[in-house]
Amino acid sequence: MTSTPADPTPDAGSDAPAIDDTIEPGKRLIRLPPDKGLSLGDRIANHITRLTWRTPLHAFRLKGRFPLKLLGVPADPVPGDTRAGTAIRAGHFLHRGLKLPLAELDFAALSVAPAFADYLHGFAWLRDLAATGTRADGAPIAEAVGRKWLAAHGDTVSEPAWKADNSGWRILFWACHAPLILSSSDLVYRSAVLNHLARTARHLDRVADKTRPGIGQLVAWTGIVAASLLMPGGEPRQVFGEAGLRKVLETSFYADGGNISRSPQAQLDAIMALSMLARIYDMRRIEVPPFVQEVLTRAVPALLGLIHSDGGMGNWQGSGATPPGTIEAIVAASGVRTRPLKQARDWGYQRLVANKVVLLADAAPPPIARVTEAGCASTLAFELSDGADRIVVNCGGAALTGATIPGDLARGLRTTAAHSTLTIADSNSTAILPSGALGKGVTEVELDRRETQQGSRLEMSHDGYARRHGLIHRRLLILSPNGRELRGEDMLLPAPRSRRKGERPFTLRFHLGPSLSASLTADGLGALLRIAGGPLWQFRTSEGALAIEESLWVDGEGRPHPTEQLVVTAAAPAGGASLGWIFKHIG
Repeated sequence: MTSTPADPTPDAGSDAPAIDDTIEPGKRLIRLPPDKGLSLGDRIANHITRLTWRTPLHAFRLKGRFPLKLLGVPADPVPGDTRAGTAIRAGHFLHRGLKLPLAELDFAALSVAPAFADYLHGFAWLRDLAATGTRADGAPIAEAVGRKWLAAHGDTVSEPAWKADNSGWRILFWACHAPLILSSSDLVYRSAVLNHLARTARHLDRVADKTRPGIGQLVAWTGIVAASLLMPGGEPRQVFGEAGLRKVLETSFYADGGNISRSPQAQLDAIMALSMLARIYDMRRIEVPPFVQEVLTRAVPALLGLIHSDGGMGNWQGSGATPPGTIEAIVAASGVRTRPLKQARDWGYQRLVANKVVLLADAAPPPIARVTEAGCASTLAFELSDGADRIVVNCGGAALTGATIPGDLARGLRTTAAHSTLTIADSNSTAILPSGALGKGVTEVELDRRETQQGSRLEMSHDGYARRHGLIHRRLLILSPNGRELRGEDMLLPAPRSRRKGERPFTLRFHLGPSLSASLTADGLGALLRIAGGPLWQFRTSEGALAIEESLWVDGEGRPHPTEQLVVTAAAPAGGASLGWIFKHIG
């Protein structure tokens, strides 16, 4: 048996935590308990809770003393985007391809994409503003925007301004960039900022545990703890907040460090929020709670397990291809030095490495419906990169709606067809309901991973088509030791107790990276994949009809890029079918 080639990501230091890369052959990953989303009663209760925010009773609960100043200013561990910061100084906000002139900013009637609104309400733009110029130049801009926001939302609790996650982020960013938001000599304005900080903390005290599970709830509890450390007399809130944060961390992450939404972007946000909180503890010279550090220690290698050879992120569960610089900055902020996790058994991602070639595969059911709004039917899809070039990708970007990704396109990006895997009769392996929630489909994935003389061998199967089409999809991937060859076989096997008869049309899709151009070979069973200034790859299929069609690939800013995809179509009789294929480096 040969050893796995070294991972291209360098070891960050000898203090890296030990990572368990073993896997049980044939291990089953089952989504339990079956999740149908929030019940009608839960939805009604949550709606009533939000309605109470507008009542005099909730407003009365938010009243109380507020600090005359903060107990300190923590450092922001993540650098801002200088391009976005320069744009703010030039007179407009810039977010994922969208622009909003400061002169037209009206917080009472924002007409921007939801993600852009969150960027504004959460005050993440303060980080970008701080990345350019001096504090003296930036403070008047921050104060002017802050005054507008307080005039519209300082006293009136409403969504999305007071959403739990936006409120939590606002506390974190106001703390780290207090010199920008609190440098004013206007004591009335300073008091309004500090009063709102105290009111936001009281708001989160009451709503954090009622927030949808996932990153939003984590950020809400992080904001509570941050507020307790920033304002005098915060010890009771600190005890309360740390207890709540500990509970939500226990339920938001798997044992291998991956988050329950299975989203790389959520993983990045969670690591960033906890790293910012850690800086507030450092500012107060208080030891970071062990449970926070322990989550960071597990979450960082899981995150690194989804990066390609170029250091950028793969496109999974709605995330775009986050650039290397962003990942490096957030990992550095965590202070965790480690290697990528190659076998995230609970989170469900597999990482195969050979020289400069990296293969990432989705070997788990989609996330449960109630923890995600952009969950994708991507089971058994894979991505392949060779050094700085992406060979096979997923479209990605379903969670990055904005100027260039409207809602209809975002829904399409969640489908099985938007991922490099197999579809039967143009249907999703897991249903995407009209409401946007994930429905029935994959409940179980069987996984077998081995290292052999022939290379890294990964065999996976899922039951997403068993009930509707009477077939099990099984995929075999073998990456050669030198990384110059990826052999695959996709099998459709009769499901147990299935009585379905007749043929089922199926399609294999391999979405190609943005730097590739494809051309069919003369026999129609292969394609040459050319990379400008890079290596030459070849694709071959054992049978079926091969075609080259248009596709798209979404980067980390939510911008789609036109690409191509290899499409193999065939039909499976009731007894099943098998189709082999190969990607080979030929020059």
